[in-house]
Amino acid sequence: MKALFAGLVVLLLHLQPSAAADRPLLVFAAASLAEVMADASDGFTRAGGTAPKVSLAGSGTLARQIIAGAPATLFISAHPKWVAEVEKAGLVAETRPYAANRIVLVVPAGSAATTSGATTSVDGDDGDAAIIAMIDRLLGADGRLAIGDPASVPAGQYARDALTSLGIWQRVEPRTAPVENVRVALALVARGEAPAGIVYASDAAAEPGVAVLAVLPERLHAPVRYPAALITAGGADVSADATAFLDYLTGPEGAKILRRHGLEPIDR
Repeated sequence: MKALFAGLVVLLLHLQPSAAADRPLLVFAAASLAEVMADASDGFTRAGGTAPKVSLAGSGTLARQIIAGAPATLFISAHPKWVAEVEKAGLVAETRPYAANRIVLVVPAGSAATTSGATTSVDGDDGDAAIIAMIDRLLGADGRLAIGDPASVPAGQYARDALTSLGIWQRVEPRTAPVENVRVALALVARGEAPAGIVYASDAAAEPGVAVLAVLPERLHAPVRYPAALITAGGADVSADATAFLDYLTGPEGAKILRRHGLEPIDR
């Protein structure tokens, strides 16, 4: 009986990697990629691929869930930091560069700021003083700046870094409304619950309820980059479906989808 039990254990251990490699295609992706993932999932499925299940949230939240054992097979983060955290946990088999984005200052569509002459060029070439004056004017005496929570949301981290570079983070921080992901920050501005926010350019393009006042120059923060990571499970082989989907995302069709939604593909 002991010999039989030991044999079954060995057999199960032998089969575990293969079973893990065939686990469902579950993609954990930054909330800012909602439209991109929807289009890519449809295109990949039409091309004969397995239909992915996509879970959207702040990158930090997703990374912590993966480290805690969530069965993701592919992770696309809005900041390299969170892929690095998953990699430290021994759960990353391969990383690839995927997409680039920008962060922008937005206000509710129809805001007086868009018609009062306060609007700056959106090409990011304006001086720091103009951006600071704009933020101060928008917030006024009691307004709040909607951003993702810098503790776990990359868009919030980029916003914090930009405001730090401008020298105003310490006084603006108490006036921020930090939320669980960038799409919530976008919604606060679109509904007029916050007079301004800092979100991704792709988010602003997807939301008719906001207007862009300025693209924040990249010299104020680290470049916005989305790495993608193939996730292992207990040392098992990488999911073949996840690899195929990542190949699609980083291929010609994936590049077209990114550009359609205001992001730029990054070559390997």
